[in-house]
Amino acid sequence: MNRTRVLVAFLVLACAVTVAAQQPGGRGDANLTPEQLAQREKQRAAQAVADGVRPIEALDTVWIEEQTWMETRDAIKAGKTTAIIGSGGLEKNGPYNANGKHNYVLRSTCPAIARKLGNALCAPIVTMEPGNPENPNITPGAVFITQDTFRAVLRDMSTSLKTMGFKDIVMIADSGGNVTGMTDVAKELNAKWNGNPARAYYVTEYYTQDIWSYDYLKTLGILQLPDVRSATRWDIHDDYHYESLVALTDPKLIRAEQRIKAKKFSINNVEIGSVAKMLENGKKLLDYRAKISADAITKAITDWKPATP
Repeated sequence: MNRTRVLVAFLVLACAVTVAAQQPGGRGDANLTPEQLAQREKQRAAQAVADGVRPIEALDTVWIEEQTWMETRDAIKAGKTTAIIGSGGLEKNGPYNANGKHNYVLRSTCPAIARKLGNALCAPIVTMEPGNPENPNITPGAVFITQDTFRAVLRDMSTSLKTMGFKDIVMIADSGGNVTGMTDVAKELNAKWNGNPARAYYVTEYYTQDIWSYDYLKTLGILQLPDVRSATRWDIHDDYHYESLVALTDPKLIRAEQRIKAKKFSINNVEIGSVAKMLENGKKLLDYRAKISADAITKAITDWKPATP
């Protein structure tokens, strides 16, 4: 019995010595050269990454596509369990605004909404809207996907987000053609998941509350003519609201330099004046629309109830 106890004690001591030697500064390190020590540290650092330890400070971004997988994982663990899916599109937007107008608006609005919420991240934008790809009169620059494809993309994206740990998947449409598909897919997913473990929402307020910022723009002294609640005037699918939000992504997308040179830096009888002034108004407009959306998302999540069996 005594010999057994001695043997066990010896093995425990040997293990302890081995573990200590493997630790930084352990006795085993004392016999290593500086080069060997450096190599050992590299191995330890590589093993830490392999074990899932984030080796550096996280990037300050709310775009999932800009994060590393570790940053997304850690953000979800920290409570950022709301994901926002924005849908845009490519279409005819007049002689000055980019075909991808709606996508560039979302590049500004989605992160602003996510930061106001404080617990949200932005999923990749669905950059093509549903339409007829075989339409013989399709506008140059307009790229469509079928309604079935659009819904399948939303369904698969939402399921991926649920699987990785998001609890609230929020859909917002920047183009009217996307509304029906997003509404239907949110209902479909809720019928399937019923809140276990995630919920889906289509938040209409992003698009419809003070649509095209008709009322708010007047508080900034912007009066477009004709004075109607519309994003299309003079047969141009463009307005001050869209141009200012797109300009926040990049003023070249609204051809600011070329229009100033040609003395055409105006929209709907509004003289824009300068890029700086438009960006100033764009930031105010961005904050206004982000608050509308964040408030609506918070309310939708708070009011959500599982379907009655």
